[in-house]
Amino acid sequence: MDALHEQTAVELRDRLRAGEVTPSEVTDHFLARIERRNAELGAFSLVTPDAARERAASLDAAPHGTLWGLPSGDKDLWARAGVPTGFGSRALAGFVPEVSDDVVDDLDDAGLVSLGRTTAPELGFPAYTEPLAGPVARNPWDTSRGAGGSSGGAAVAVAAGLLPFAPGSDGGGSVRIPAAACGVVGLKPSRGLLPSGSGQEAPGGLVVNGPLARTTADAALLLEGMIRRRPDGAAAHRFTLRAPVAHAGAYLAAAQRGEVAGRDDDGGRFRLGVTTWSAWDDYYDITVGPEARAALDAGVQALAGLGHGVEGHTWDPAPEYGDAFRTLWMAGASAVPVDDDATLDRMEPLTAWLVRRGREVPARELVAALRTLVAFERRLVAGFGDLDAVVTPALAMTPRPVGWFDPEDPDRNFVQQCQYTPFTSWLNVAGLPAITVPAHWTADGLPMGVQIIGRPGGEAALLAIAAQLEDVLRWPEKHPPVW
Repeated sequence: MDALHEQTAVELRDRLRAGEVTPSEVTDHFLARIERRNAELGAFSLVTPDAARERAASLDAAPHGTLWGLPSGDKDLWARAGVPTGFGSRALAGFVPEVSDDVVDDLDDAGLVSLGRTTAPELGFPAYTEPLAGPVARNPWDTSRGAGGSSGGAAVAVAAGLLPFAPGSDGGGSVRIPAAACGVVGLKPSRGLLPSGSGQEAPGGLVVNGPLARTTADAALLLEGMIRRRPDGAAAHRFTLRAPVAHAGAYLAAAQRGEVAGRDDDGGRFRLGVTTWSAWDDYYDITVGPEARAALDAGVQALAGLGHGVEGHTWDPAPEYGDAFRTLWMAGASAVPVDDDATLDRMEPLTAWLVRRGREVPARELVAALRTLVAFERRLVAGFGDLDAVVTPALAMTPRPVGWFDPEDPDRNFVQQCQYTPFTSWLNVAGLPAITVPAHWTADGLPMGVQIIGRPGGEAALLAIAAQLEDVLRWPEKHPPVW
C-alpha cells in the first residue's frame, strides 16, 4: 500500500470510510510530512498540531461529514476562533479572532481536520506569496521560484504532498495562479455557487472560494465538501442569489466519469474555443511567452485527440477594462480595517498604496467602474456563442523567481502582476467558472498549464473536460523534487 501522502484524497476518503485508517493516523502522517518539509517550502505560516490531533481524536469516535477525517488547512486570510491569524501582514500579526469565518465553519462541518494556516500574502492582494511577515511560499519544483498567489501556501502544500487537497480563495486568480505555478488543479467556481465565499460578500462580486488538488476528482471532492448542505441535500445558501447547484455528488461524478449527465451525446464531447485574448491586451503590454504557448498547444492537441471540436476564438477588445478594474481593486482595498497612518506604514508598499489610492476614489467613480464591468461581463458571456468552454494559457510566463516583483514601486508591481497573470481577473469580474490544469513541463522542469473557462454554473463540464485531459496528460504521476 502506498504511503498516505501518495494516495489521492478520494482514496484516503474511501480508506477512512472502510476503517482501514483513522483520522488520527492520517493527521499524524501529514503533520510529520509538514514537520519535514515546511521550513524549506513555507507552505504553512502556522502549524497547529495539538488542535489538529484533538480534532482528529474527536472524529475517530464520531464520524460525520462529506470529507470526514481528511486533513486540510485554513488560508491565512480566514479567521478561526482562538487561532492567531496574521493575514500575511506584520501590521496585523498577533490577532486572535473570537469567531470563525463562515468558510472555516463549513469546512469543519464537512469533517475536515485543519493542520494549520496556509501561507498567504498580505491581505491576499498580490498574485505571489512572499509576505514580509514570512514565510515565503516556495515552488516545490524549483525553490528559487515563487508559488504564485494568493493561495500560494495551499498550492505548495498540495504539490509537495503536505496535504491531499486544500481550499483557497480567488479574487483575481488567487486559486488558479498558484495552482498553475505549482503544477496542480485549481478551480474557481461560478459566482454564487458556494454558500461561503460566494462572491456576494465582495465588492464587485470578485472573491469566491475554491479547491486546489493534485487530481481533478480530488478537486471535485473538495468542492462538494465546500457546498454546505441541509439535511435534505440542498445547498445551505446564505444568499437568495446563487448559481445552479447540481445534486450532491454530481461534481465528483463528472470528474470521475469524464462526462456530464444530460448531454445529448454520451461520449462527453464538447465544442471548445481557443484563445490568447486578454482583457488587459489594450491596457498593458501583454506578451505570451513560448512556454505558455507550448502548454496551450499541448492542451489543445490533447483535447483535439479526445475528439472535442476545437476552434479559434476571441472576444471584442476591452480598452475600458483596465481603468475600471484598477478602480474597483483599489476601492476594495480601501476597506482594510486600518485607520491610523502608523499601522498603515507598517504594511508593505503595495498594500499601503492600494489602500491609500482606494480611499481617494470618489463614490461616483466607483459606481461608473462597476457599471463598466457589468457591461463587460454581459459582453463576455454573450461572446461564448455556442461554445461549451474556452481554453487559454493559465499564465503568460513561467513561475517567477522569488523577488522578481518590484517591492518598492507599487504601480510597476501591479503591472508586473497583470503581465504575469493576464488571463484570470476578468473571469472574476464576469463571475464565470474556470479551472487550471498542468499541461506541459519546461526543459527546466517547471509546470505550465492551461485554463478552461466555462459558462455560468458550468463546473460539471469543466471537471469532465479536465478529467479527460488528466487521463491523457497524466500529471498526477509527476512529483516535484521536494516531495
